[in-house]
Amino acid sequence: MSDHLVIAAANGETDKVLTLLQEGADINATDQLGRTAVLAATYYNQVETVRALIQHDADINIQDNHLENVLLHAGASGFLEIVKLAIAAGANTKLTNRFGGVAIIPAAERGHVEVVRVLLNHSDIDVNHINNLHWTALMEAVILGNGGERHQEIVQLLVDYGANLNITDRDGVTPLQHAKQLGFHKIELILKEAES
Repeated sequence: MSDHLVIAAANGETDKVLTLLQEGADINATDQLGRTAVLAATYYNQVETVRALIQHDADINIQDNHLENVLLHAGASGFLEIVKLAIAAGANTKLTNRFGGVAIIPAAERGHVEVVRVLLNHSDIDVNHINNLHWTALMEAVILGNGGERHQEIVQLLVDYGANLNITDRDGVTPLQHAKQLGFHKIELILKEAES
């Protein structure tokens, strides 16, 4: 029954999900990938199904075999509505993905401006968390971003919310030095202004 629940959730079949729960399906049971129903729904951006499962007390912090959970996956994928639902439901922002990063790091890297904004505004996410590569959200936005408008906006947001400009990578290179090397002039200006 729990496999049916996870599949129904992934397909966004909210009514079927609720029926299965009434029939006694375990809301937090996992499939062979380690995914709960609420996480399976998150993978496919099934907002209403995620909402219904949260209302029925699904554990949104359970991580699958890839160490993804609702907030981590939604943040990395830019699924803003699910990020908001997860934060409202008290998601643990300290849990890390398989790269040792919290939700804001992949969101910053991938240019998900609104996700970054919501995480900074409405959660206790650590803007200076350092992942396994010894990179922060700021470092990822610079190094793995494209220097364009979305990454410029994210760098500005991170700076505004207290990103530490002096946290270097393992080689001692700062975000500003990386921005210079990559020729990201607007990001370089944002970081220089923040230092002054």
